[in-house]
Amino acid sequence: MTVANQTAIPELYVSADAAAALKDEAGAMLSWDLTPRQICDLELLMNGGFNPLKGFLTEKDYDGVVNEMRLADGSLWPMPINLDVSEKFAEGLEPGTDIALRDQEGVILAIMSVTDKWVPNKSLEAEKVFGADDVAHPAVNYLHNSAGPVYLGGPVKGLQKPMHYDFRGRRDTPNELRAHFKKLGWRKIVAFQTRNPLHRAHQELTFRAAREAQANLLIHPVVGMTKPGDVDHFTRVRCYEAVLDKYPAATTSLSLLNLAMRMAGPREAVWHGLIRRNHGVTHFIVGRDHAGPGKNSAGEDFYGPYEAQELFRKYEDEIGVKMVDFKHMVYVQERAQYEPADEIEEGVTVLNISGTELRRRLREGLDIPEWFSFPEVVRELRRNSPPRANQGFTVFFTGLSGSGKSTVANALMVKLMEMGGRPVTLLDGDVVRKHLSSELGFSKEHRDINIKRIGYVASEITKNGGIAICAPIAPYTATRRAVREMIEQYGAFAEVHISTPVEECERRDRKGLYKLAREGKIKEFTGISDPYEEPAKPELRVDTTSIDVDNAAHQVLLTLENMGLIGLK
Repeated sequence: MTVANQTAIPELYVSADAAAALKDEAGAMLSWDLTPRQICDLELLMNGGFNPLKGFLTEKDYDGVVNEMRLADGSLWPMPINLDVSEKFAEGLEPGTDIALRDQEGVILAIMSVTDKWVPNKSLEAEKVFGADDVAHPAVNYLHNSAGPVYLGGPVKGLQKPMHYDFRGRRDTPNELRAHFKKLGWRKIVAFQTRNPLHRAHQELTFRAAREAQANLLIHPVVGMTKPGDVDHFTRVRCYEAVLDKYPAATTSLSLLNLAMRMAGPREAVWHGLIRRNHGVTHFIVGRDHAGPGKNSAGEDFYGPYEAQELFRKYEDEIGVKMVDFKHMVYVQERAQYEPADEIEEGVTVLNISGTELRRRLREGLDIPEWFSFPEVVRELRRNSPPRANQGFTVFFTGLSGSGKSTVANALMVKLMEMGGRPVTLLDGDVVRKHLSSELGFSKEHRDINIKRIGYVASEITKNGGIAICAPIAPYTATRRAVREMIEQYGAFAEVHISTPVEECERRDRKGLYKLAREGKIKEFTGISDPYEEPAKPELRVDTTSIDVDNAAHQVLLTLENMGLIGLK
Protein backbone atom coordinates (compact mmCIF):
# COMPACT_ATOMS: atom_id res chain seq x y z
CA MET A 1 0.00 0.00 0.00
CA THR A 2 1.28 3.48 -0.92
CA VAL A 3 1.51 5.76 2.13
CA ALA A 4 2.94 9.24 2.53
CA ASN A 5 6.62 9.64 3.39
CA GLN A 6 6.45 12.23 6.16
CA THR A 7 10.12 12.44 7.10
CA ALA A 8 11.80 15.75 6.26
CA ILE A 9 13.60 16.05 2.92
CA PRO A 10 16.93 17.87 2.50
CA GLU A 11 16.83 21.63 1.95
CA LEU A 12 19.73 23.77 0.65
CA TYR A 13 19.44 26.55 3.23
CA VAL A 14 22.41 27.20 5.50
CA SER A 15 22.03 28.17 9.17
CA ALA A 16 21.12 31.74 10.14
CA ASP A 17 24.71 32.41 11.37
CA ALA A 18 26.23 31.01 8.18
CA ALA A 19 23.78 33.05 6.08
CA ALA A 20 24.77 36.26 7.89
CA ALA A 21 28.48 35.54 7.31
CA LEU A 22 27.94 34.69 3.64
CA LYS A 23 25.92 37.89 3.09
CA ASP A 24 28.92 39.86 4.36
CA GLU A 25 31.24 38.00 1.99
CA ALA A 26 28.80 38.40 -0.92
CA GLY A 27 29.48 42.14 -1.08
CA ALA A 28 32.76 41.39 -2.87
CA MET A 29 31.33 38.71 -5.19
CA LEU A 30 30.06 38.98 -8.74
CA SER A 31 26.25 39.27 -8.63
CA TRP A 32 23.61 37.95 -10.97
CA ASP A 33 20.11 39.49 -10.90
CA LEU A 34 17.73 36.57 -11.33
CA THR A 35 14.94 36.56 -13.88
CA PRO A 36 11.39 35.70 -12.69
CA ARG A 37 11.78 32.13 -13.99
CA GLN A 38 15.16 31.71 -12.26
CA ILE A 39 13.66 32.91 -8.96
CA CYS A 40 10.97 30.21 -9.23
CA ASP A 41 13.63 27.57 -9.97
CA LEU A 42 15.90 28.74 -7.15
CA GLU A 43 13.08 28.69 -4.60
CA LEU A 44 12.27 25.05 -5.40
CA LEU A 45 15.96 24.13 -5.38
CA MET A 46 16.43 25.67 -1.93
CA ASN A 47 13.28 24.30 -0.26
CA GLY A 48 13.70 20.74 -1.57
CA GLY A 49 10.96 20.87 -4.21
CA PHE A 50 13.59 19.89 -6.82
CA ASN A 51 15.25 17.22 -4.64
CA PRO A 52 17.66 15.46 -5.44
CA LEU A 53 19.17 18.53 -7.18
CA LYS A 54 21.76 20.36 -5.06
CA GLY A 55 21.99 23.33 -7.39
CA PHE A 56 21.87 24.22 -11.07
CA LEU A 57 22.77 21.31 -13.34
CA THR A 58 26.39 20.72 -14.32
CA GLU A 59 27.09 20.18 -18.02
CA LYS A 60 27.29 16.40 -17.49
CA ASP A 61 23.95 16.37 -15.63
CA TYR A 62 22.42 18.64 -18.27
CA ASP A 63 23.51 16.31 -21.11
CA GLY A 64 22.04 13.32 -19.28
CA VAL A 65 18.74 15.12 -18.60
CA VAL A 66 18.36 16.37 -22.18
CA ASN A 67 19.20 13.05 -23.82
CA GLU A 68 17.96 10.43 -21.35
CA MET A 69 15.95 12.20 -18.61
CA ARG A 70 18.60 11.18 -16.10
CA LEU A 71 21.21 12.92 -13.98
CA ALA A 72 24.80 11.74 -14.22
CA ASP A 73 24.24 9.48 -11.16
CA GLY A 74 21.33 7.76 -12.91
CA SER A 75 18.50 9.50 -11.00
CA LEU A 76 15.33 10.21 -12.98
CA TRP A 77 15.03 13.94 -13.78
CA PRO A 78 13.34 15.15 -16.99
CA MET A 79 13.82 18.94 -16.99
CA PRO A 80 16.99 21.02 -17.48
CA ILE A 81 17.40 23.44 -14.55
CA ASN A 82 20.27 25.76 -15.43
CA LEU A 83 21.28 29.32 -14.69
CA ASP A 84 21.23 30.97 -18.12
CA VAL A 85 23.25 34.20 -18.27
CA SER A 86 24.44 36.77 -20.79
CA GLU A 87 27.72 36.45 -22.69
CA LYS A 88 28.92 39.63 -21.02
CA PHE A 89 28.38 38.23 -17.50
CA ALA A 90 29.92 34.86 -18.41
CA GLU A 91 32.96 36.40 -20.12
CA GLY A 92 35.20 36.86 -17.12
CA LEU A 93 33.67 34.13 -14.98
CA GLU A 94 35.92 31.16 -14.29
CA PRO A 95 34.68 27.83 -12.88
CA GLY A 96 35.55 27.77 -9.18
CA THR A 97 34.09 31.24 -8.63
CA ASP A 98 31.29 31.94 -6.14
CA ILE A 99 28.56 34.32 -7.30
CA ALA A 100 25.73 36.02 -5.40
CA LEU A 101 22.23 35.37 -6.74
CA ARG A 102 19.95 38.34 -6.13
CA ASP A 103 16.25 38.97 -6.63
CA GLN A 104 15.00 41.90 -8.69
CA GLU A 105 15.20 44.21 -5.67
CA GLY A 106 18.89 43.33 -5.19
CA VAL A 107 18.33 41.09 -2.12
CA ILE A 108 20.84 38.19 -1.95
CA LEU A 109 18.94 34.89 -1.92
CA ALA A 110 21.77 32.39 -2.44
CA ILE A 111 25.44 31.82 -3.20
CA MET A 112 26.25 29.63 -6.18
CA SER A 113 29.62 27.93 -6.59
CA VAL A 114 30.08 27.85 -10.36
CA THR A 115 31.62 24.52 -11.43
CA ASP A 116 30.58 24.51 -15.11
CA LYS A 117 30.17 27.08 -17.86
CA TRP A 118 29.14 26.17 -21.42
CA VAL A 119 27.19 27.24 -24.49
CA PRO A 120 24.36 24.74 -24.97
CA ASN A 121 22.92 23.48 -28.23
CA LYS A 122 19.50 25.03 -27.74
CA SER A 123 18.01 23.48 -30.88
CA LEU A 124 18.92 20.02 -29.57
CA GLU A 125 17.47 20.91 -26.15
CA ALA A 126 14.22 22.02 -27.84
CA GLU A 127 13.98 18.81 -29.89
CA LYS A 128 14.71 16.47 -26.98
CA VAL A 129 12.88 18.19 -24.13
CA PHE A 130 9.91 19.78 -25.94
CA GLY A 131 9.67 17.46 -28.94
CA ALA A 132 10.31 20.10 -31.62
CA ASP A 133 12.47 23.14 -32.29
CA ASP A 134 9.35 25.22 -32.97
CA VAL A 135 8.98 28.72 -31.48
CA ALA A 136 5.19 28.30 -31.46
CA HIS A 137 5.98 26.40 -28.22
CA PRO A 138 6.24 29.04 -25.44
CA ALA A 139 9.22 27.32 -23.78
CA VAL A 140 11.10 26.99 -27.08
CA ASN A 141 10.39 30.65 -27.80
CA TYR A 142 11.72 31.47 -24.31
CA LEU A 143 14.77 29.28 -24.90
CA HIS A 144 15.74 31.06 -28.13
CA ASN A 145 14.51 34.60 -27.49
CA SER A 146 14.62 35.23 -23.72
CA ALA A 147 17.08 32.82 -22.06
CA GLY A 148 20.74 33.79 -21.93
CA PRO A 149 23.15 32.08 -24.36
CA VAL A 150 25.52 30.70 -21.68
CA TYR A 151 24.59 28.14 -19.00
CA LEU A 152 26.14 27.93 -15.55
CA GLY A 153 26.03 24.91 -13.27
CA GLY A 154 27.01 24.30 -9.68
CA PRO A 155 25.76 23.83 -6.11
CA VAL A 156 23.72 26.46 -4.28
CA LYS A 157 23.73 27.60 -0.65
CA GLY A 158 20.39 29.15 0.26
CA LEU A 159 20.51 32.29 2.42
CA GLN A 160 16.86 33.31 2.43
CA LYS A 161 13.55 32.56 0.75
CA PRO A 162 12.26 34.77 -2.06
CA MET A 163 9.74 37.17 -0.55
CA HIS A 164 6.04 36.73 -1.39
CA TYR A 165 3.61 39.33 -0.11
CA ASP A 166 0.50 37.62 -1.47
CA PHE A 167 -1.39 34.61 -0.07
CA ARG A 168 1.39 33.94 2.43
CA GLY A 169 -0.74 31.55 4.47
CA ARG A 170 -1.27 29.36 1.40
CA ARG A 171 2.39 28.98 0.39
CA ASP A 172 3.92 25.82 1.86
CA THR A 173 7.38 24.34 1.40
CA PRO A 174 7.62 20.56 0.84
CA ASN A 175 8.56 20.01 4.48
CA GLU A 176 5.74 22.25 5.73
CA LEU A 177 3.23 20.20 3.72
CA ARG A 178 4.73 16.93 4.96
CA ALA A 179 4.40 18.17 8.54
CA HIS A 180 0.83 19.29 7.84
CA PHE A 181 -0.15 15.86 6.49
CA LYS A 182 1.51 14.17 9.48
CA LYS A 183 -0.36 16.40 11.93
CA LEU A 184 -3.69 15.62 10.26
CA GLY A 185 -2.88 11.90 10.10
CA TRP A 186 -3.19 11.81 6.30
CA ARG A 187 -1.46 8.73 4.91
CA LYS A 188 -2.67 8.88 1.30
CA ILE A 189 -2.88 12.18 -0.56
CA VAL A 190 -3.89 12.77 -4.18
CA ALA A 191 -2.64 16.05 -5.69
CA PHE A 192 -4.47 18.03 -8.36
CA GLN A 193 -2.25 20.22 -10.55
CA THR A 194 -3.94 23.19 -12.19
CA ARG A 195 -3.13 26.52 -13.86
CA ASN A 196 -6.81 27.36 -14.50
CA PRO A 197 -9.77 28.37 -12.33
CA LEU A 198 -11.78 25.47 -10.87
CA HIS A 199 -15.17 24.84 -12.44
CA ARG A 200 -17.80 22.22 -11.57
CA ALA A 201 -16.26 19.55 -13.82
CA HIS A 202 -12.94 19.93 -11.98
CA GLN A 203 -14.71 19.55 -8.64
CA GLU A 204 -16.39 16.33 -9.77
CA LEU A 205 -13.11 15.06 -11.22
CA THR A 206 -11.19 15.70 -7.99
CA PHE A 207 -13.94 14.12 -5.86
CA ARG A 208 -13.81 11.00 -8.02
CA ALA A 209 -10.00 10.87 -7.98
CA ALA A 210 -9.90 11.07 -4.18
CA ARG A 211 -12.58 8.37 -3.88
CA GLU A 212 -10.81 6.12 -6.39
CA ALA A 213 -7.50 6.42 -4.52
CA GLN A 214 -9.23 6.38 -1.11
CA ALA A 215 -7.10 9.42 -0.35
CA ASN A 216 -7.31 12.97 0.93
CA LEU A 217 -7.13 15.76 -1.64
CA LEU A 218 -4.45 18.42 -2.13
CA ILE A 219 -5.44 21.16 -4.57
CA HIS A 220 -1.95 22.28 -5.64
CA PRO A 221 -2.16 25.03 -8.29
CA VAL A 222 0.87 26.60 -9.95
CA VAL A 223 1.28 30.29 -9.15
CA GLY A 224 4.71 30.84 -10.70
CA MET A 225 5.01 31.22 -14.47
CA THR A 226 2.44 29.44 -16.60
CA LYS A 227 1.48 29.86 -20.27
CA PRO A 228 1.27 33.40 -21.70
CA GLY A 229 -2.40 34.36 -21.83
CA ASP A 230 -3.42 32.32 -18.76
CA VAL A 231 -5.60 33.91 -16.08
CA ASP A 232 -3.30 35.66 -13.58
CA HIS A 233 -2.65 33.80 -10.34
CA PHE A 234 -4.23 36.49 -8.12
CA THR A 235 -7.59 35.95 -9.81
CA ARG A 236 -7.18 32.17 -9.84
CA VAL A 237 -6.35 31.94 -6.13
CA ARG A 238 -9.38 34.08 -5.29
CA CYS A 239 -11.42 31.59 -7.38
CA TYR A 240 -9.91 28.61 -5.51
CA GLU A 241 -10.63 30.19 -2.15
CA ALA A 242 -14.17 31.03 -3.23
CA VAL A 243 -14.98 27.34 -3.90
CA LEU A 244 -12.95 25.71 -1.14
CA ASP A 245 -16.06 25.42 1.04
CA LYS A 246 -17.61 23.19 -1.67
CA TYR A 247 -15.07 20.56 -0.56
CA PRO A 248 -15.18 18.73 2.78
CA ALA A 249 -12.77 20.70 5.00
CA ALA A 250 -11.53 17.60 6.86
CA THR A 251 -10.29 15.89 3.71
CA THR A 252 -9.10 18.75 1.44
CA SER A 253 -6.18 21.21 1.54
CA LEU A 254 -5.19 24.08 -0.77
CA SER A 255 -1.52 24.97 -1.18
CA LEU A 256 0.22 27.12 -3.80
CA LEU A 257 3.26 25.98 -5.81
CA ASN A 258 5.66 28.66 -7.07
CA LEU A 259 6.74 26.66 -10.13
CA ALA A 260 7.78 28.07 -13.51
CA MET A 261 6.02 25.65 -15.88
CA ARG A 262 7.64 24.74 -19.20
CA MET A 263 4.46 23.29 -20.81
CA ALA A 264 6.55 20.26 -21.82
CA GLY A 265 3.70 17.74 -21.93
CA PRO A 266 4.96 14.18 -21.17
CA ARG A 267 8.27 15.27 -19.59
CA GLU A 268 6.42 17.92 -17.59
CA ALA A 269 4.05 15.29 -16.19
CA VAL A 270 6.99 13.20 -14.91
CA TRP A 271 8.56 16.39 -13.49
CA HIS A 272 5.32 17.35 -11.75
CA GLY A 273 5.16 13.87 -10.25
CA LEU A 274 8.69 14.12 -8.82
CA ILE A 275 7.96 17.59 -7.39
CA ARG A 276 4.73 16.31 -5.77
CA ARG A 277 6.60 13.33 -4.28
CA ASN A 278 8.91 15.83 -2.62
CA HIS A 279 5.84 17.58 -1.21
CA GLY A 280 4.73 14.33 0.43
CA VAL A 281 1.84 13.23 -1.81
CA THR A 282 1.19 9.63 -2.81
CA HIS A 283 -1.08 10.02 -5.86
CA PHE A 284 -1.18 12.52 -8.72
CA ILE A 285 -3.89 13.31 -11.28
CA VAL A 286 -2.40 13.35 -14.78
CA GLY A 287 -4.62 15.08 -17.27
CA ARG A 288 -5.46 14.51 -20.90
CA ASP A 289 -2.76 16.48 -22.79
CA HIS A 290 -1.22 17.30 -19.40
CA ALA A 291 0.71 20.61 -19.53
CA GLY A 292 0.30 20.81 -23.31
CA PRO A 293 1.04 24.21 -24.86
CA GLY A 294 -1.59 24.03 -27.64
CA LYS A 295 -0.90 24.05 -31.37
CA ASN A 296 2.44 23.94 -33.20
CA SER A 297 3.36 26.01 -36.27
CA ALA A 298 1.47 23.54 -38.48
CA GLY A 299 -1.72 23.94 -36.43
CA GLU A 300 -1.46 20.51 -34.78
CA ASP A 301 -1.21 19.66 -31.07
CA PHE A 302 2.39 19.42 -29.84
CA TYR A 303 1.63 16.22 -27.93
CA GLY A 304 -0.85 13.36 -28.26
CA PRO A 305 -3.71 13.43 -25.74
CA TYR A 306 -2.42 10.46 -23.71
CA GLU A 307 1.38 10.77 -24.20
CA ALA A 308 1.83 12.30 -20.74
CA GLN A 309 -0.11 9.49 -19.06
CA GLU A 310 1.88 6.86 -20.96
CA LEU A 311 5.27 8.33 -19.98
CA PHE A 312 4.20 8.80 -16.35
CA ARG A 313 2.98 5.20 -16.18
CA LYS A 314 6.32 3.99 -17.60
CA TYR A 315 8.27 5.68 -14.77
CA GLU A 316 5.62 5.46 -12.04
CA ASP A 317 7.66 3.24 -9.69
CA GLU A 318 10.73 5.48 -9.96
CA ILE A 319 8.68 8.62 -9.47
CA GLY A 320 7.27 7.08 -6.31
CA VAL A 321 3.78 8.49 -6.90
CA LYS A 322 0.74 6.61 -8.24
CA MET A 323 -0.99 8.09 -11.27
CA VAL A 324 -4.73 8.73 -11.22
CA ASP A 325 -6.07 9.05 -14.77
CA PHE A 326 -7.83 12.27 -15.64
CA LYS A 327 -11.43 11.57 -16.63
CA HIS A 328 -12.95 14.00 -19.14
CA MET A 329 -16.13 15.05 -17.31
CA VAL A 330 -19.23 16.29 -19.13
CA TYR A 331 -22.65 17.39 -17.89
CA VAL A 332 -25.60 15.05 -18.61
CA GLN A 333 -28.69 17.24 -18.81
CA GLU A 334 -31.26 14.49 -18.14
CA ARG A 335 -29.54 13.45 -14.90
CA ALA A 336 -28.33 16.96 -13.96
CA GLN A 337 -24.87 15.70 -13.04
CA TYR A 338 -21.29 15.33 -14.31
CA GLU A 339 -20.16 11.95 -15.59
CA PRO A 340 -17.05 10.62 -17.39
CA ALA A 341 -17.50 11.14 -21.14
CA ASP A 342 -16.48 7.55 -21.95
CA GLU A 343 -19.17 6.07 -19.67
CA ILE A 344 -22.20 7.82 -21.17
CA GLU A 345 -24.72 5.90 -23.26
CA GLU A 346 -26.07 7.17 -26.58
CA GLY A 347 -29.20 9.29 -26.66
CA VAL A 348 -28.58 11.52 -23.64
CA THR A 349 -27.98 15.26 -23.89
CA VAL A 350 -24.36 16.14 -23.12
CA LEU A 351 -23.48 19.75 -22.32
CA ASN A 352 -19.96 21.16 -22.28
CA ILE A 353 -18.31 24.58 -22.55
CA SER A 354 -14.76 24.74 -23.88
CA GLY A 355 -12.15 27.17 -22.59
CA THR A 356 -12.47 29.11 -25.85
CA GLU A 357 -16.25 29.35 -25.44
CA LEU A 358 -15.88 30.45 -21.80
CA ARG A 359 -13.49 33.23 -22.83
CA ARG A 360 -15.93 34.32 -25.57
CA ARG A 361 -18.81 34.50 -23.09
CA LEU A 362 -16.72 36.52 -20.66
CA ARG A 363 -15.49 38.80 -23.47
CA GLU A 364 -19.03 39.44 -24.72
CA GLY A 365 -20.70 39.61 -21.31
CA LEU A 366 -22.88 36.54 -22.04
CA ASP A 367 -24.47 34.17 -19.52
CA ILE A 368 -22.34 31.40 -17.99
CA PRO A 369 -24.71 28.69 -16.67
CA GLU A 370 -24.51 27.42 -13.10
CA TRP A 371 -24.18 23.83 -14.29
CA PHE A 372 -20.80 24.83 -15.78
CA SER A 373 -19.27 26.94 -13.02
CA PHE A 374 -19.89 28.26 -9.54
CA PRO A 375 -21.38 31.78 -9.30
CA GLU A 376 -18.47 32.77 -7.00
CA VAL A 377 -15.93 31.77 -9.68
CA VAL A 378 -17.83 33.52 -12.48
CA ARG A 379 -18.01 36.68 -10.34
CA GLU A 380 -14.21 36.70 -9.88
CA LEU A 381 -13.60 36.04 -13.58
CA ARG A 382 -15.96 38.86 -14.58
CA ARG A 383 -14.10 41.22 -12.23
CA ASN A 384 -10.86 40.29 -13.94
CA SER A 385 -12.22 40.06 -17.51
CA PRO A 386 -14.94 42.64 -18.09
CA PRO A 387 -16.60 42.64 -21.55
CA ARG A 388 -14.10 43.67 -24.22
CA ALA A 389 -15.90 46.93 -24.95
CA ASN A 390 -14.94 48.02 -21.40
CA GLN A 391 -11.31 46.82 -21.50
CA GLY A 392 -8.16 48.66 -22.43
CA PHE A 393 -6.39 47.50 -25.58
CA THR A 394 -3.37 48.15 -27.80
CA VAL A 395 -3.21 48.70 -31.55
CA PHE A 396 0.33 47.91 -32.68
CA PHE A 397 1.29 49.17 -36.14
CA THR A 398 4.38 47.69 -37.77
CA GLY A 399 5.89 48.32 -41.21
CA LEU A 400 8.79 49.86 -43.10
CA SER A 401 9.89 53.46 -42.75
CA GLY A 402 7.63 55.54 -45.02
CA SER A 403 4.91 52.88 -45.20
CA GLY A 404 2.31 55.20 -43.64
CA LYS A 405 2.27 53.79 -40.08
CA SER A 406 2.46 57.09 -38.24
CA THR A 407 -0.05 58.81 -40.52
CA VAL A 408 -2.65 56.04 -40.19
CA ALA A 409 -1.96 55.80 -36.43
CA ASN A 410 -2.60 59.55 -36.04
CA ALA A 411 -5.86 59.29 -38.01
CA LEU A 412 -6.94 56.32 -35.88
CA MET A 413 -6.15 58.23 -32.69
CA VAL A 414 -8.35 61.14 -33.78
CA LYS A 415 -11.24 58.83 -34.74
CA LEU A 416 -11.05 56.98 -31.37
CA MET A 417 -10.91 60.28 -29.48
CA GLU A 418 -13.96 61.48 -31.41
CA MET A 419 -15.83 58.34 -30.27
CA GLY A 420 -14.82 58.95 -26.62
CA GLY A 421 -15.16 56.57 -23.69
CA ARG A 422 -11.48 55.71 -23.08
CA PRO A 423 -8.28 57.76 -22.99
CA VAL A 424 -6.12 57.29 -26.11
CA THR A 425 -2.31 57.51 -26.17
CA LEU A 426 -0.16 57.46 -29.31
CA LEU A 427 3.33 55.97 -28.89
CA ASP A 428 4.89 56.93 -32.22
CA GLY A 429 8.36 55.57 -33.06
CA ASP A 430 10.05 58.95 -33.48
CA VAL A 431 8.42 60.47 -30.38
CA VAL A 432 9.38 57.45 -28.23
CA ARG A 433 12.96 57.64 -29.53
CA LYS A 434 13.08 61.25 -28.36
CA HIS A 435 11.50 60.86 -24.91
CA LEU A 436 12.05 57.23 -23.82
CA SER A 437 15.01 55.91 -25.82
CA SER A 438 17.21 58.85 -26.70
CA GLU A 439 20.36 57.00 -25.62
CA LEU A 440 19.73 53.99 -27.89
CA GLY A 441 21.24 53.33 -31.30
CA PHE A 442 19.91 51.14 -34.10
CA SER A 443 21.64 47.81 -33.43
CA LYS A 444 19.34 44.80 -33.08
CA GLU A 445 19.87 44.81 -29.31
CA HIS A 446 18.95 48.50 -29.02
CA ARG A 447 15.95 48.16 -31.35
CA ASP A 448 14.64 45.31 -29.20
CA ILE A 449 15.07 47.38 -26.03
CA ASN A 450 13.21 50.28 -27.65
CA ILE A 451 10.28 48.10 -28.76
CA LYS A 452 10.04 46.41 -25.35
CA ARG A 453 9.92 49.84 -23.69
CA ILE A 454 7.05 50.78 -25.98
CA GLY A 455 5.38 47.46 -25.11
CA TYR A 456 5.80 48.06 -21.39
CA VAL A 457 4.20 51.52 -21.56
CA ALA A 458 1.40 50.15 -23.76
CA SER A 459 0.77 47.30 -21.28
CA GLU A 460 0.39 49.80 -18.42
CA ILE A 461 -2.05 51.89 -20.48
CA THR A 462 -4.00 48.74 -21.42
CA LYS A 463 -4.03 47.46 -17.82
CA ASN A 464 -5.58 50.73 -16.67
CA GLY A 465 -8.37 50.68 -19.24
CA GLY A 466 -6.90 53.01 -21.86
CA ILE A 467 -6.13 52.61 -25.55
CA ALA A 468 -2.48 52.54 -26.62
CA ILE A 469 -1.59 53.07 -30.29
CA CYS A 470 2.00 52.12 -31.13
CA ALA A 471 3.67 52.91 -34.46
CA PRO A 472 7.31 51.75 -34.49
CA ILE A 473 8.98 49.84 -37.35
CA ALA A 474 9.35 46.79 -35.05
CA PRO A 475 11.13 44.62 -37.65
CA TYR A 476 11.65 41.43 -35.60
CA THR A 477 9.01 38.71 -35.07
CA ALA A 478 10.28 37.56 -31.65
CA THR A 479 10.21 41.08 -30.22
CA ARG A 480 6.68 41.73 -31.49
CA ARG A 481 5.62 38.44 -29.91
CA ALA A 482 7.18 39.46 -26.58
CA VAL A 483 5.21 42.73 -26.69
CA ARG A 484 1.98 40.86 -27.51
CA GLU A 485 2.49 38.56 -24.53
CA MET A 486 3.24 41.54 -22.28
CA ILE A 487 -0.01 43.27 -23.29
CA GLU A 488 -2.37 40.30 -23.55
CA GLN A 489 -2.05 39.77 -19.78
CA TYR A 490 -4.25 42.85 -19.43
CA GLY A 491 -6.32 43.29 -22.58
CA ALA A 492 -6.54 42.79 -26.32
CA PHE A 493 -3.71 43.29 -28.81
CA ALA A 494 -4.36 44.12 -32.46
CA GLU A 495 -1.33 43.90 -34.73
CA VAL A 496 -1.72 45.99 -37.91
CA HIS A 497 0.87 45.34 -40.61
CA ILE A 498 1.19 48.34 -42.93
CA SER A 499 2.45 46.25 -45.83
CA THR A 500 3.35 49.03 -48.29
CA PRO A 501 6.21 47.66 -50.48
CA VAL A 502 9.74 49.02 -50.06
CA GLU A 503 9.67 50.52 -53.60
CA GLU A 504 6.69 52.70 -52.69
CA CYS A 505 8.23 53.64 -49.32
CA GLU A 506 11.40 54.69 -51.11
CA ARG A 507 9.43 56.73 -53.66
CA ARG A 508 7.72 58.65 -50.82
CA ASP A 509 10.98 59.18 -48.88
CA ARG A 510 10.57 62.77 -47.69
CA LYS A 511 13.55 62.60 -45.31
CA GLY A 512 15.95 61.12 -47.88
CA LEU A 513 16.74 58.19 -45.55
CA TYR A 514 16.52 55.45 -48.17
CA LYS A 515 18.91 57.40 -50.43
CA LEU A 516 21.44 57.69 -47.59
CA ALA A 517 21.01 53.99 -46.79
CA ARG A 518 21.62 53.03 -50.43
CA GLU A 519 24.80 55.12 -50.36
CA GLY A 520 25.94 53.32 -47.20
CA LYS A 521 25.74 56.50 -45.11
CA ILE A 522 23.11 55.00 -42.78
CA LYS A 523 24.00 51.56 -41.46
CA GLU A 524 21.44 48.95 -40.32
CA PHE A 525 18.51 50.52 -42.20
CA THR A 526 15.41 48.29 -42.23
CA GLY A 527 14.46 47.10 -45.69
CA ILE A 528 17.86 47.97 -47.21
CA SER A 529 20.76 46.75 -45.07
CA ASP A 530 18.74 45.21 -42.22
CA PRO A 531 15.89 42.67 -42.47
CA TYR A 532 12.18 43.26 -41.90
CA GLU A 533 10.40 40.08 -40.77
CA GLU A 534 6.81 40.34 -41.97
CA PRO A 535 4.07 39.33 -39.50
CA ALA A 536 2.63 35.93 -40.39
CA LYS A 537 -0.86 36.44 -38.93
CA PRO A 538 -1.57 40.07 -38.06
CA GLU A 539 -5.11 41.03 -37.10
CA LEU A 540 -5.09 43.31 -40.15
CA ARG A 541 -2.84 43.89 -43.16
CA VAL A 542 -3.11 47.20 -45.06
CA ASP A 543 -1.17 48.37 -48.14
CA THR A 544 -1.39 52.18 -48.34
CA THR A 545 -0.14 52.31 -51.93
CA SER A 546 -3.60 52.68 -53.41
CA ILE A 547 -5.88 53.69 -50.49
CA ASP A 548 -6.08 56.97 -48.62
CA VAL A 549 -5.36 57.45 -44.94
CA ASP A 550 -9.02 57.82 -43.93
CA ASN A 551 -9.88 54.48 -45.59
CA ALA A 552 -6.92 52.72 -43.92
CA ALA A 553 -7.87 54.07 -40.47
CA HIS A 554 -11.48 52.99 -41.04
CA GLN A 555 -10.31 49.44 -41.83
CA VAL A 556 -8.58 49.40 -38.44
CA LEU A 557 -11.80 50.60 -36.75
CA LEU A 558 -13.77 47.80 -38.44
CA THR A 559 -11.20 45.26 -37.20
CA LEU A 560 -11.51 46.62 -33.65
CA GLU A 561 -15.31 46.40 -33.91
CA ASN A 562 -15.07 42.76 -35.10
CA MET A 563 -12.87 42.04 -32.06
CA GLY A 564 -15.59 43.46 -29.81
CA LEU A 565 -13.37 46.32 -28.59
CA ILE A 566 -15.47 49.22 -29.87
CA GLY A 567 -19.01 49.76 -31.12
CA LEU A 568 -19.43 51.66 -34.38
CA LYS A 569 -22.66 53.52 -34.78
